[in-house]
Amino acid sequence: MLQEGAHGKWTVSSSDESAEENSDSEKPSTSLVLNAARSRTSGPQYPCSDARKAAHKRKASPLKFSDKKVSTEIPLAEKQRTSQEGLGWCLSSSDEEPEDQEKHAYKEMVKEEKCDVPEEHTLNLCKAEELSENQKAEECDETSSEAQDTWDMLNGGNPFRFFLTKVRGIEQSYNSGALHIKDILSPLFGTLISSAQFNYCIDVGWLVKQYPQEFRKKPLLIVHGEKRESKAELLAQARPYENISFCQAKLDIAFGTHHTKMMLLLYEEGLRVVIHTSNLIAEDWHQKTQGIWLSPLYPRLPQGSTGSAGESATNFKSDIISYLMAYNSPTLQEWIDLIQEHDLSETRVYLLGSTPGRYQGSDKEKWGHLRLRKLLKEHASSIPAQESWPVVGQFSSIGSMGADGSKWLCSEFQESLVAAGSSVTTLLKCDIPIHLIYPTVNNVRQSLEGYPAGGSLPYSIQTAQKQLWLHSYFHKWSAEISGRSHAMPHIKTYMRPSPDFKKIAWFLVTSANLSKAAWGALEKNGTQLMIRSYELGVLFLPSAY
Repeated sequence: MLQEGAHGKWTVSSSDESAEENSDSEKPSTSLVLNAARSRTSGPQYPCSDARKAAHKRKASPLKFSDKKVSTEIPLAEKQRTSQEGLGWCLSSSDEEPEDQEKHAYKEMVKEEKCDVPEEHTLNLCKAEELSENQKAEECDETSSEAQDTWDMLNGGNPFRFFLTKVRGIEQSYNSGALHIKDILSPLFGTLISSAQFNYCIDVGWLVKQYPQEFRKKPLLIVHGEKRESKAELLAQARPYENISFCQAKLDIAFGTHHTKMMLLLYEEGLRVVIHTSNLIAEDWHQKTQGIWLSPLYPRLPQGSTGSAGESATNFKSDIISYLMAYNSPTLQEWIDLIQEHDLSETRVYLLGSTPGRYQGSDKEKWGHLRLRKLLKEHASSIPAQESWPVVGQFSSIGSMGADGSKWLCSEFQESLVAAGSSVTTLLKCDIPIHLIYPTVNNVRQSLEGYPAGGSLPYSIQTAQKQLWLHSYFHKWSAEISGRSHAMPHIKTYMRPSPDFKKIAWFLVTSANLSKAAWGALEKNGTQLMIRSYELGVLFLPSAY
């Protein structure tokens, strides 16, 4: 559906309602789940947002136009437009940051199904080369098995241990140094004993197939935030696999999500931690831009080592244990104990997490944007006086920011992003530019996935119309150096580059989108930080290298 607004035309997904208006927080209603179970074309067979379900359904059963009408048009996929001028910003149902509590997701979805789809959408969705789910899995297999010495690539030439995921459909040279999930789980990285997968959207059958055959019956713990029908659906997926167990993350604050994406891999040779941005579904590892931090192989400590042994200069070991303890789950105690038994001293990144709760006193600085503020004040270099180093944020979902920038973005959040060193800069906070990168409609239309890519870019029209001021900060997506301008971003990154973009004060890759639910918002005159969701990322600082 196209809507005309103050900033041009807006593309709205078939579920144009955010979690702000849905108390189930991006989970489908009971009737939707039942309908999905009746037919594969109604949606993917795993719990996910309404936006993704809508995109999946339109790909499976696109509206078809007559041959006569189509013949007069040049297929969009064949147009090689160099212009990136967008029609506006790509909108769909938000997966975060609710305010209103109206429950009419199902009614709105039915209403939308009756509406006509713009011809541009249909032409893109009717592409003959559209991949089925099985084809995607097969092509991902090919991507993973390409001739490349992943082991050498991992252990040399990348001191930051930051990787992009492989993308199908771009020049192979751009996938050099990138990883697929099958690479991460490869026996080259270690002889697996057991693993834990923390994630938001999970296709259990697909996930099992990403493990090498010899590891598929090893104990696998899945940490999730599903409730009610979605939880039952997830458990049902795992019934054929006796080795799979579950840990349900507690989400006691309304509209929170378990958005963290992490792997814990226990090997005969040691332990590895992987923090990334991809859901555990085929689409997220196929034609999207995603990020991965892959830890060194952590060796086991000698027996009798003290509790503080194996700590890194970045306190990564104690921080990841604190994060796991925040789940307050006996199921995770085994992994906490395993981490205690390993040497994590080679870690050179700082852990930055969010966990649901209301925090006061010193606890305020343990999570969310106040944790970032604390780390930057203590470990980031001071920005040279009189130099206006911008803050750049890039994300795949946008929550409610309030009536103007002073409500959150340009006040408490910006104050955390611009924190650096102990010396006082002469620049006022308001003089520091903020650049927010988010795909335009044209970015999505011309992407490798076409319009279905919008299902992973939730931003509801209701929220957008309440914060038109935000759009002046927006910049379109472009990734020419990595060959990923047409691979829509699901990665989330935040950084502080120099004005000429030749230096960088810090860099963060995280699961946290631009929302108060993810980063936290101050309450009670700044004495309390409230966070709704679980998030996790790693912060790169020059001082650690």
